[in-house]
Amino acid sequence: MTTRGTVIEPAPLPVVPARSHSLAEQVAGLATGAVLASLGLFVLDAGGATTGGTAGLALLLARVSGWSFTGLLLVVSLPFIALAISRKGWAFTLRSAAALSLVAGFSALHPHAVGLEAADTVYAALVGNLLAGVGILVVFRHGSSLGGFNVVALLCQERLGWPAGYVQMVLDVGVVLAFAAVGDLAVVLATGAGAVLLNLVIAMNHRPGRYTGI
Repeated sequence: MTTRGTVIEPAPLPVVPARSHSLAEQVAGLATGAVLASLGLFVLDAGGATTGGTAGLALLLARVSGWSFTGLLLVVSLPFIALAISRKGWAFTLRSAAALSLVAGFSALHPHAVGLEAADTVYAALVGNLLAGVGILVVFRHGSSLGGFNVVALLCQERLGWPAGYVQMVLDVGVVLAFAAVGDLAVVLATGAGAVLLNLVIAMNHRPGRYTGI
């Protein structure tokens, strides 16, 4: 605004320093993210759909082989845990391992606690991926990941400035294409749409500079 030709600049807003999460907040955040992500995977499986990343790959392998999803999820995540140790340090890796273990544990619990034997494929693909995306976002906000492609996406965002959601979306295309080999076209299309939705949730809500609490 102006007063007799003099421009008066508005007073700058006070800068509030970033505050780290307490240990209790970290534990609660990782548990919340793990519950949401695992519930999303449960809904996806009930609808015969899948998602991207190592979770989607584990779901795909479980259906083809008949092996346990929980065990496969941990196995396919091991190389990315090793990457996290070398590139992100032990604190991040231990938080990620804890979050991944919680996802595996809750994934084993849901079938016994929730009577959901079947779901519409499109509904499962969209709602399941939405739940998983919000779960991953919560975990990211607490300085962690669920291993797998999450680690690669976060590294690309931190070191190259590429939004993590879009990086992961590109990587997830490979899993969706692999699913195309065993699923019919309608399921593949629903799965692809769901994977895009998951990564849009991350891309729109987790960008450099938008969240500093760790």
